[in-house]
Amino acid sequence: MRTVQTLTVTSALAMLCLSSACSPKQAAEPATSVTPPAQAPAPMEQAAPALERTPSPEGAKVFFITPQDGATVTSPVHIEFGIEGMTVAPAGDQTPNSGHHHLLVDTPLPDLSLPIPKDAQHIHFGDGSTSTDLELSPGKHTLQLLLGDYRHVPHDPPVMSKQITITVE
Repeated sequence: MRTVQTLTVTSALAMLCLSSACSPKQAAEPATSVTPPAQAPAPMEQAAPALERTPSPEGAKVFFITPQDGATVTSPVHIEFGIEGMTVAPAGDQTPNSGHHHLLVDTPLPDLSLPIPKDAQHIHFGDGSTSTDLELSPGKHTLQLLLGDYRHVPHDPPVMSKQITITVE
């Protein structure tokens, strides 16, 4: 009998809460300040941990040998990368003051504390290449070089070219 009474009281309280919550009068009344019960913070999306960045020497730079900024070209576009103050080494090679090229196409710089993404807009040259022939659709395109260390992480400070714009006919 005790269980039936508890359920009846619980049901009555639930009905009372529902009716007062749905009442039009309740909606018109000003809200009162009620301190909500303490809750655990909502789980946050796990961010990838930042990696220690490999130092780059002062004055190191990468640049485009070809094409030049503002050039009008045809596809496939022949692109040559230049480097000064460092050497090119394949991914995985931990030679000091070295790295390998990454070509950024129509995209801003990625997060410099993480490995450079690998997709159609972030092209990796982990084999140590210093040139490529790239198929690009007609129109304007931006290109930028970003040197990555043996783990594809940008150096500190980052070694990057200025962004150039080319037009493909």
